[in-house]
Amino acid sequence: MTVIYHIVRGFFYLLSLLPYRVIYFLSDALYLLIYHVVRYRRKVVRGNLTSSFPEKTTDEIKQIERKFYHHLCDYFLETIKLLSTTHEDILKHVEFHGVEEFEKCFDRGQSCSILLGHYSNWEYLPALFLKLQRHPDVVQGMIYHPLRSDVFDRLFLDMRQRLPGVCIAKKNILRKIVELRREKRLYYFGYISDQSPKWENIHLWLPFLNHDTPVFTNGEKIMRKMNEAVFYIEMRKVSRGHYASYLTPITYTPNELEENAITRRFFEMLEETIRRDPSLYLWTHNRWKRTHEEFDKRFKTVNGKVIPR
Repeated sequence: MTVIYHIVRGFFYLLSLLPYRVIYFLSDALYLLIYHVVRYRRKVVRGNLTSSFPEKTTDEIKQIERKFYHHLCDYFLETIKLLSTTHEDILKHVEFHGVEEFEKCFDRGQSCSILLGHYSNWEYLPALFLKLQRHPDVVQGMIYHPLRSDVFDRLFLDMRQRLPGVCIAKKNILRKIVELRREKRLYYFGYISDQSPKWENIHLWLPFLNHDTPVFTNGEKIMRKMNEAVFYIEMRKVSRGHYASYLTPITYTPNELEENAITRRFFEMLEETIRRDPSLYLWTHNRWKRTHEEFDKRFKTVNGKVIPR
């Protein structure tokens, strides 16, 4: 496995050395391959778009679909660039707004959480750390879900850790936060919170993109327990290869809100973002494969735990 990894990494590293104009030429070629020839998850994408935007015509759905596949190819090759890019170069491609308000939390000794979705190029968002002026010792935690392929899981970790921060598997989040608090260190963690939970982890359903949607709530529980300030980050695509990210506070006092209020607000904000430009959302996942009706038939909740009927 190690030999295979080094071969794959070597290939992608050489690819990452290519200038952006060549990268985007390859991206255009990749689009033709995966969209028109391989037809990668075309049925899933079309189904997700059609059910999310029933008000749109077939031609409008197809237009979003094509723009999405173009962006998906850009995202993939831009992420590969992380293997060799410098911090100075990455900041030429992504800008951040709202950093001053974000840093004020650290000024008063409060750690933070950032909520985001699979939107635009989320792999560039850890560059936020490079914009912190007054708190270079703050720990940036990048939460990830391990990939099934050991080779590509290791490769993506390598790419992500080219930017400052600590990559942490989602099952180890709480343990890492407790460790940091014991060391009296300030931190912020980024939660990509739009994934579909397993049946036993479903405790809340919300309206999202015209669907009754199961959502994760564990992230909010941690934010409440640790009294973290919570921000939403939206990344807009300014032009090809250039992004603008906006930090918006959701709350500085999570324990003063009703239960699940943070999660509800996040999905409201994410939907607003997606409706502004649907082509930048990750439509290849079968996000709504679990239905409320099936959940009610197969499971019940007893003392806060989901168990089979």
